[in-house]
Amino acid sequence: MVTDTISDMLTRIRNACMIKKSTVLIPLTRMNQQISQILEKEGFIHNFQISEDSKNLILRLKYRSKQIPGTNGKRKESCITNLKRISKPGLRIYANHKEIPRILGGAGIVIVSTPNGVLTDREARSIGIGGELLCSIW
Repeated sequence: MVTDTISDMLTRIRNACMIKKSTVLIPLTRMNQQISQILEKEGFIHNFQISEDSKNLILRLKYRSKQIPGTNGKRKESCITNLKRISKPGLRIYANHKEIPRILGGAGIVIVSTPNGVLTDREARSIGIGGELLCSIW
């Protein structure tokens, strides 16, 4: 039994990116599905789908080809550089729309759980609504 499904999801994605896997299986929860929708919309993953047994999410990770200097070889580099959990079960972090942090000057995103649903930091700021800071991704 996993107590923090968001941390579990982020760790699975981080581990899959480190070994250059193309897909990763994540237990299906409503929150994980909403975070996956944001990752797809922001261009961090190709897409996601629900497995046939309706117990898992299948995320297709996105990679860039990077030229290795001095050789003709190319290296796969993940679109996700870092994933970090902000609000944890033991210490919840909340912020109003003015206090939501900017990650790498806006290059990264913060996923915020608001009364209007799970949103990115830009969407929450434009609506003028705050909430729980779930995680940051860049």
